[in-house]
Amino acid sequence: MTITTRVSICLPTCNRPDLLIRCLDSCLAQTHENVEILIGDDSPDTRTERLIAARYAHETRIVYRRNVPALGQARNVASLFARASGEKILLIHDDDYLSETGIECLLAQWTRYPGIDVAFGKQYEADPHGEIDLAASRRMNQAFHRGPAAQGVQRLAGRTGIVQMFPNNGWLADAALVKSIGYDERYAVCCDFVFGVRLCLAARGVCFVDEYVSCYRKSAVSVSQATRQTPSAASMAAWHFLKELALPLELEPARRQALRRLVPIVVSLHARNSQARAGLTLALSHLYAYRFGLSLRLYYHLLMIGKSARLARKRSLVGRRDDDESIVEVTRTRVP
Repeated sequence: MTITTRVSICLPTCNRPDLLIRCLDSCLAQTHENVEILIGDDSPDTRTERLIAARYAHETRIVYRRNVPALGQARNVASLFARASGEKILLIHDDDYLSETGIECLLAQWTRYPGIDVAFGKQYEADPHGEIDLAASRRMNQAFHRGPAAQGVQRLAGRTGIVQMFPNNGWLADAALVKSIGYDERYAVCCDFVFGVRLCLAARGVCFVDEYVSCYRKSAVSVSQATRQTPSAASMAAWHFLKELALPLELEPARRQALRRLVPIVVSLHARNSQARAGLTLALSHLYAYRFGLSLRLYYHLLMIGKSARLARKRSLVGRRDDDESIVEVTRTRVP
């Protein structure tokens, strides 16, 4: 049976015209042809605009808009959702790309499971040049619980988002539901994760198909990579979001599972950023994330925390000595 559903592909981009070409070409090459491709461009210059005009001038499925001033990632995505006219929405970031049959594969799940609102599949992992690494792809999908055993409609839709099984893009969902969730700019560096959790919590059904439908490109030019060792890292924001999230009792094991992954990362971030007390408190109050002391990672992080505390004390003593010397100098100048 031919599926004629109109799909809106939402494609946010910012200052990466060289990567955008691969992504855009993959959208145009879909075996499911009833698509509109909405581009929201946050670039500070007109390079991307000129590229679209020159390379895709006769492609009526592309609807380009340059945002002046730039909207930022979350608001850019939200504006694309608002512009979408299709029955289904798919999000793809400018450095990633779709498998040729990606949309067709995901749409077919609505025929198989009519009650669902969301469908997603596996992702390839590619290097910065776009070359697929099959071994890394297998590891990534295993880490995010995407495998043959998970095929079909998920028993707890909300769990899919919480344990990060749901991908950051390359998914397909009912447009009305996507628009009602939106993108929250308060969680800028982890807005993809927050959206995925909220979408899965609100969905009637979430389906996983054990097929590769998109490709995630590892790129150093991204907000998450630029902030990954700072207090503004996506992992830190995700941890705060999960801790504060109101959940039904049946999803508490999923929260605990997600925190088991996040806590060691957040502890190391505290240690790296001179927040020794916060790191120690978090580690000791979440020992299950370190196999109750049986993980060598705990002792490595305790060493990091100790080093961080010593450096903070040293800086404090140096600062105090400088202050004392300043006071003495001021006092001397006032002695007649």
